[in-house]
Amino acid sequence: MAPTNPANGKGTYEIRIGLWATREQAFEAHERLTRALCPEPQHSGPCESPWSSAVVPPEAVDEGGDLYDELVMQAEAEGTY
Repeated sequence: MAPTNPANGKGTYEIRIGLWATREQAFEAHERLTRALCPEPQHSGPCESPWSSAVVPPEAVDEGGDLYDELVMQAEAEGTY
């Protein structure tokens, strides 16, 4: 987390969402989440709360690999692994 601004108490937080999906499903989920954060992409000026997002391929997730073990176990149990 980036430092918190003492004047207003705001800081930068990161929210990660692990998703067992195909590439196409991941980008569809990304699009839907993006629209939830900013329903009017053509609005003038910046969003009220600045934000950014990204889709990261599985091979690029190198931090805390065990965070997604539960997703893999679920996919194996469902036969989608």
